[in-house]
Amino acid sequence: MKFHSSPIPHTGEIQLLVSDLKRSITFYRKVIGFGLLQETKELAVLTTDGVTPLITLEQTEMKRKFPSAGLYHFALLVPKRRDLANVLTHLLSTGYPLQGASDHEVSEAIYLADPDGNGIELYADRPSEEWNWKKDSVVMTTEVLDAEGLMKEAEGSLDGLPAGTVLGHIHLQVSDLEEAKTFYQQGLGLQIVSQIGSQALFASYGGYHHHLGMNTWQSAGAEPSKEGSIGLKWFSLIFPDEQERSKRVEQVKQFSKVWKEGNEFYTKDPSGNMIRISLEK
Repeated sequence: MKFHSSPIPHTGEIQLLVSDLKRSITFYRKVIGFGLLQETKELAVLTTDGVTPLITLEQTEMKRKFPSAGLYHFALLVPKRRDLANVLTHLLSTGYPLQGASDHEVSEAIYLADPDGNGIELYADRPSEEWNWKKDSVVMTTEVLDAEGLMKEAEGSLDGLPAGTVLGHIHLQVSDLEEAKTFYQQGLGLQIVSQIGSQALFASYGGYHHHLGMNTWQSAGAEPSKEGSIGLKWFSLIFPDEQERSKRVEQVKQFSKVWKEGNEFYTKDPSGNMIRISLEK
């Protein structure tokens, strides 16, 4: 997955605040197919390869108020179309409700939500050589997924998500699209690769179809989610070396406060979404 490894900056991890930690652990393990890397009374760290943290779940008592800025969905990218077929077959066998299934031309995707309503996309990319670019914009559509054709590639039951699964992209609800565009483009160095009118845009590093989506469909003018409420706590952007990370940190300081915890830098976008600015490990 060349768009999710060095030298291309990319999305890495996500931390979610949930209302019932035990319930969420069961969901992410039994329905989605994660392994459990670590568990305490307040936290659970999920993995697909037994080593690398991908999602951290944290118990909270504070409900999320709507409308508010925050997470629209996070997207798990599986390595092959066959893996997505196995995922779909498994999800259908659980009886857990799906919210949609789409063909985006660059990828095929399945949508659902966790027990707290956090949106989840599971998807497989088509080869990047097949993506259609018009100048600097990638063509992404939303058509009905050929679920029957996809499931023909399934190979039995899902025995957990494949080890190569990564956090493919993050899609955020923001309060002001132009403010968000300036922050992510000029501050964190993402390139805008697609825009849908004045309500949604997509950005990436290194020619990917998108590492980040942003929209104001339900959140125009909304306040940030209150700290500690259900939903996104932070997501990470991973840079290949200290030189590039330092460059982005300095750029971001023009738009937002930056602070350091241990070896990690953190900031918030204009809508209050927290980003951890990390190094490739």
